[in-house]
Amino acid sequence: VHAGIKPGVALEKQELRDMLWIRNDFLKSHTDHGFCVVHGHTVTDQPEFQANRIGIDTGAYSSGKLTCLVLEGEARRVIQT
Repeated sequence: VHAGIKPGVALEKQELRDMLWIRNDFLKSHTDHGFCVVHGHTVTDQPEFQANRIGIDTGAYSSGKLTCLVLEGEARRVIQT
């Protein structure tokens, strides 16, 4: 998703607004969503790997660093420019 999901709400009941704009409630949550959410929207220096989410927004527009997450089965690797 772009920004994240509302913790505690089933995926099929998520609101588009939250998936585009949510920030603190999602980022601070340690809720087990039943899957790992890959998201952007919040810029960090490096990809952020948590048990319930992976943030991959490294602010390419200002940092010049574009980040891609490759998911192959259980393997995860990052490609950056």
